[in-house]
Amino acid sequence: MKLLRYGPKGSEKPGLLDDEGQVRDLSGTVADIAGDVLTPGGIARLKGIDPASLPKVEGTPQEDLRLGPCVGQIGKFICIGLNYADHAAEAGMPIPEEPIIFNKWTSAICGPNDDIQIPRNSLRTDWEVELGVVIGKPGVYIDEAEAMDHVAGFCVINDVSERDFQLNRAGTWDKGKGCDTFGPTGPWLVTPDEVADVDALHMWLDVDGERMQDGSTATLVFKVPHLVSYCSRFMSLQPGDVISTGTPPGVGMGMTPPRYLKGGETVSLGIEGLGTQKSRVLPAG
Repeated sequence: MKLLRYGPKGSEKPGLLDDEGQVRDLSGTVADIAGDVLTPGGIARLKGIDPASLPKVEGTPQEDLRLGPCVGQIGKFICIGLNYADHAAEAGMPIPEEPIIFNKWTSAICGPNDDIQIPRNSLRTDWEVELGVVIGKPGVYIDEAEAMDHVAGFCVINDVSERDFQLNRAGTWDKGKGCDTFGPTGPWLVTPDEVADVDALHMWLDVDGERMQDGSTATLVFKVPHLVSYCSRFMSLQPGDVISTGTPPGVGMGMTPPRYLKGGETVSLGIEGLGTQKSRVLPAG
């Protein structure tokens, strides 16, 4: 099942994508793709609905029908750093002995085709295609063997990053990670039963049609069950929390010479089975 949110910014309605690629309206069934709707019971109830019984939504998703972030009311946007060995190498940093955790502010979250706004005084705005894990069943101190029971689904995330803010402005990475529009999320949340092997998903990112990132979740250092379990040692995980699991190599920071977004570019990205994103980059205002 592919769950989504459609409509104008701030007024998105819940929906699902049927087998013909048509959006079906869920607003008569649930208020949002959020909270208890993402728990195992909530997902089971949605799976029991015949999509053909739901009203069709006019328009083609991601063309003349805007999609918002695929999860509403996200409480925590948790990110994992240097979680691909080859990305750590290009960044000139050692593979971490345990997961590096940082945060994106929820005000960074936007739709999968919304514009990316370069912030004022940016010197090094970068791109990062990432696998997002959406929590469904709440928990704390989750056993790794039971971690997947807590996952409502997966999605595509662009962990847009301002490297100068991140690395040279004192303190943690968060300054360079949470600027507005730095968290395109979606197009849809794909439930685990539709993902054949989360440890073998092709992922890619292009800038103006040029392939920059071409990787696979197969090279994740810390896999999804470990990340869910690990994060739950430091905070309770709640329905709708998102864990962005890290990026493969090919980011601008790792190029020789480094290459960054200036404005005017189009960034396209996707993950096998989880959909695609395409965003215009706006120059700093």
